[in-house]
Amino acid sequence: MSKNNQEFGEYKLFEMNLPQDLKKMNVYQCRRLAMEIRSLLMRVISRNGGHLASNLGTVELTMVLHRVFDSPKDKIIWDVGHQCYTHKILTGRAGKFCTIRKENGISGFPKPEESEHDAFISGHSSTSISVACGIAEAMRLQGNPHHVIAVIGDGALTGGMAFEGLNNGGKKKMKNLIVILNDNDMSISHNVGAVSGYLRSIRKSEHYVQTKQQLEKNLLSNPKVGEPAVRVLKKTKDSVKRMIFQPTMFEQFGFVYLGPVDGHNFQELEEALRTAKRYDAPVFIHVKTIKGKGYPPAERNPSQFHGVSQFDVMTGNPEVSGAGCYSDEFGKALTELAKQDSRICAITAAMTYGTGLQYFQKKFPERFYDVGIAEQHAVTFAAGLASAGMKPVFAVYSTFLQRAYDQLLHDVSIGKLKVVLGIDRAGIVGEDGETHQGTFDVPMLTSIPGTAIYSPACYEELKICLKKAIYEESGLTAVRYPRGNDADMNFPKENSDADYILTECRSDLLLISYGRVYQAIWDAHCACAKKGYLTSILKLTKIFPVPEELVEIALPYKTVIFFEESSGYGGISTIFGSLLAQYGFQGQFVRVSADCFLKQASVPVLLDKSNLSAQAVCRYIYTYGSQD
Repeated sequence: MSKNNQEFGEYKLFEMNLPQDLKKMNVYQCRRLAMEIRSLLMRVISRNGGHLASNLGTVELTMVLHRVFDSPKDKIIWDVGHQCYTHKILTGRAGKFCTIRKENGISGFPKPEESEHDAFISGHSSTSISVACGIAEAMRLQGNPHHVIAVIGDGALTGGMAFEGLNNGGKKKMKNLIVILNDNDMSISHNVGAVSGYLRSIRKSEHYVQTKQQLEKNLLSNPKVGEPAVRVLKKTKDSVKRMIFQPTMFEQFGFVYLGPVDGHNFQELEEALRTAKRYDAPVFIHVKTIKGKGYPPAERNPSQFHGVSQFDVMTGNPEVSGAGCYSDEFGKALTELAKQDSRICAITAAMTYGTGLQYFQKKFPERFYDVGIAEQHAVTFAAGLASAGMKPVFAVYSTFLQRAYDQLLHDVSIGKLKVVLGIDRAGIVGEDGETHQGTFDVPMLTSIPGTAIYSPACYEELKICLKKAIYEESGLTAVRYPRGNDADMNFPKENSDADYILTECRSDLLLISYGRVYQAIWDAHCACAKKGYLTSILKLTKIFPVPEELVEIALPYKTVIFFEESSGYGGISTIFGSLLAQYGFQGQFVRVSADCFLKQASVPVLLDKSNLSAQAVCRYIYTYGSQD
């Protein structure tokens, strides 16, 4: 047992050889193990934070997957990936599970470099079926007989890419492809009635498939008689089936449809998965689960327990009371503006509470649109609204906005349409790791002509920037703000409505920054001044396009250091440095930015590693500055 898990010593799963031992267990033992896993999930996530409700809902499904299939030879692809915690526990990482989402610990998402059982990295939705199609086809070409299983949630199924994958998998008749729909909320209509229910129950039977295949084999042993007979039987069966009930859309895509299956019933799940293995065709299994299963607070409010910070297991209450956040302030500010302007509309891609739009939804439901996990559609939908005279505001996490680059460029920018982006979780987000850091929206947006970008450093600036974005800009405009709150922001707030603020000192060193990092710059400026190191500071609020006057301000300095909580390649620091060179800058320009994929750790740790903390800024001042 790992010393990290000594306090969890009552869990027998730490002593098991997993996933191999799963195959030896009876149903009673499986139920007991499921209880242990849920207990471990609750205790660890209550301390580390993470995705709770989705993982509680997939315990039995994950266990049966590893009972029926042989990972890593069979490949399990988790859509989004935030429901893979049980998978990690069952594939040799139970002893490390207490480190999940921690620095140097295991990731909260599938990660191939972490384990051979993690077949593909994921953090964004609707990708699993496309990935599975690619792996399934590679297996076919290589003569590999194993299966590929894509596990996708009902929310992720709203993404258009999921249907592109279904279309490809069904069209190509990928015989080793199995898609499992984890349906824990959305109602997908299916045929009802005693006869159709009976036929579906037969088709879920492994014995039925085995008998059908044996009959076909026997008939085909005599090609002259058998082949025509098989064709007649199949045609007759399909005709009868069409008369009794309409095929599901998944069958129309070319999949064998099995379900619905109780996702918490071991026997039913196992029968369905073993049956799927016997079909010589792509199979779609519809599994019904309960999000938050086994933990009453999460079952009652699965949205609240989707992604959580530390909480008390006994009550379900967060350990630290909410002190507000940028998301809430954004939502409230937008709602206030909408009271005075009936043209303002709010759009989210399945993140109403995550982006603070619940206030807008409650006040103006007729102007609020949750389009599901469909960021591309959200942007083009906003473009359509804008073209007809409305003022759409799309609130979206930075990492998810990446998915809509083409729509921003083609559908919004070319037509010079007025669409406002509220870019939440901009910059470093911490424990979710590489797939979720918001460090690429700035380079992405600066490549789109006609774009304006604001990056406020506190709540007051956020409100001002949002109003400017809606009423002073003419095209695509972004207001980007970080995860968390502005409780630690104590820099001078005068002239907060200005696009930039210059704090001049008798110094040859100019520090430039924007957004949350400005607080670190200010703290370092004050601390170093006490030791005789003087610096001037240029704080940007409207960060793009970069006006000529800002470049002219920087020209007299011997050293200019630009600190940017973003990838610098294509970022504002790179653009600023290029403009300085064009203007004949003779001094030294230093760019400090987050230029790599940042692994999971706390935000303060990652800021310091990226040289964006106050301590790191002090080191630059001591290196490039001089004492008065």
